[in-house]
Amino acid sequence: MPDAAARAGRATSWQVRAERSLPARETAGIGPVWSAAPLTDPGAASPEAIALARELGLSITVADILHRAGRKPDEETRRFLNPRLAHLTPPEGMADREVSAERIARAVRKKERIVVFGDYDCDGITATAILTGILRALGGEVIPLLATRTEGSYGLSEPALARVRALNPSLLITCDCGSSDHERLRVAQASGIDCIVIDHHLVPAEPLPVVAFLNPHRPECRFPYKGLASCGLALSIGAAVRKILGSALDVRPFLDLVAIGTIADVAPLDGDNRALVRAGLTVLQGGGRPGLRALAGVANLDLGNGLNAEDVAFRIAPRLNAPGRLGTPDVALELLLAQNAISASALAASIEQLQIQRRAIQEEMMSAALAEIEDGKYATEPGIVLAREDWHPGVVGIVAGRIASRLGKPTIVIGLEGNSGRGSVRGPAGARLHDALTRCRDVLVGFGGHQAAAGVEVRAERIEALRASWCAAWSALGSPSSSPEVEASVRLDERDDPAAVTADLERLEPCGERNRASSVLLSDVTIHAARALKGHLKLELRMQGRELSAFGPELGELAPRLAGKRAMVVGRLRRDTWRGGNAVELRIERLSPCV
Repeated sequence: MPDAAARAGRATSWQVRAERSLPARETAGIGPVWSAAPLTDPGAASPEAIALARELGLSITVADILHRAGRKPDEETRRFLNPRLAHLTPPEGMADREVSAERIARAVRKKERIVVFGDYDCDGITATAILTGILRALGGEVIPLLATRTEGSYGLSEPALARVRALNPSLLITCDCGSSDHERLRVAQASGIDCIVIDHHLVPAEPLPVVAFLNPHRPECRFPYKGLASCGLALSIGAAVRKILGSALDVRPFLDLVAIGTIADVAPLDGDNRALVRAGLTVLQGGGRPGLRALAGVANLDLGNGLNAEDVAFRIAPRLNAPGRLGTPDVALELLLAQNAISASALAASIEQLQIQRRAIQEEMMSAALAEIEDGKYATEPGIVLAREDWHPGVVGIVAGRIASRLGKPTIVIGLEGNSGRGSVRGPAGARLHDALTRCRDVLVGFGGHQAAAGVEVRAERIEALRASWCAAWSALGSPSSSPEVEASVRLDERDDPAAVTADLERLEPCGERNRASSVLLSDVTIHAARALKGHLKLELRMQGRELSAFGPELGELAPRLAGKRAMVVGRLRRDTWRGGNAVELRIERLSPCV
């Protein structure tokens, strides 16, 4: 999930940069996150929203969110608030699901050697761990492998296929890759390896030379829900194999991995994914997997206090991705498959060191990228293309995402090595990146991915041509957003207890793609107290006879100016795990003085 984007405007005494570690020049053309510009008030709840609150037993504030989203007091809304695994779409229409399961079950029965090969990101790693764990529990002989950025990069590359063939398997299952790997799959097939591809990326027209191809985006796939990530598909295949083998194995303990992979891949959090991720977060909170329990420890996450999608996106997923970004992702897979706390603790500590290293590289690259945007005056273009020789190929995706979020523009960030470069493509919400890349195919060596995230390969001498083509593509398609803003979803109703609203907001989880987390507006509060705490801002707000704590990361310098002021505040309500009990706090997103 990207950072909150900046808002254009002149600096005032109420403004502060969200990323104070960056030099002032790096925010030029981007605008401050905190602004004295008047906040848009969404207005009071309508009579229909109040009626919805009574019908569903919700706070007026949260009922207003649902009403503004077009929801009614019907069965669909009740299922949205209480998603269950029983509501999952029947899988029978999924193309090649039964064929895949039959071939895998035969391999398990006959003790054939199975290689499960996954991509190096969270979705690929979790999908690989899910299939490996299920098939081993069913008695299969399974060897998991992951792609690496340094040897072949994404997908079933030639070096990756060489690693697979060296193990002499009779069955290869790819996870989160393979949809475009026709040539290598032909070689595998010719060498006597049956191949099954499990993927959710866009499907080329040419048929794959495989035993089975599980991908909801296949035109002939009759499975109606198209949003499953590869980890969700892996769980479905695992369940199908279990059924064929007549096993009583419970696959629900693997839902924690489905939740992580789905959230990390920015897959839509609606439909089947909503039920899978909600259940997966519950499994994750139970702490049954030693590796994730150890990882939560180094991330300072108390699983007992409950988790939401944001915790996974910002605290868990980046750590699982860190090894693959800087080298080989194997340690992340080992962590997810760890069987005891001792080995899990050592692996988690190793991952944390890589995470610290990754952050340092990321900040250095981000600083250079923003300086290049300023120097090249690229902020006014409909799309951004940046390339540099010394940029780490494993971190370009994070930088592209942060720039896309801050500028609200589709962004390509490329790490050059000699005459070629590999890059990542990210965009603001609604950007159809794959469509735009299709318009740029003449200047690219290749590209892949989907509408929300993609990767490119380009010759170094074609960077300027790519920049021109990328901008032309978005001029033709229309930019999805030119001035990203943080605005309130709803006004906090004065009749509601903030603690009750917070509890009801948790029923809207998991929030993310296609189910945006809701921000609330406090339209007129008095800042009773303001203090700085380790560089952060702590406020005590008073409104309509109630008190509410608020927290502003990196905003401690504002404290001396705020006490006693009347303000409009936009933020996210969350449980205050520090104080415990029913305590809640507002995580500040925007702050503006009342006029």
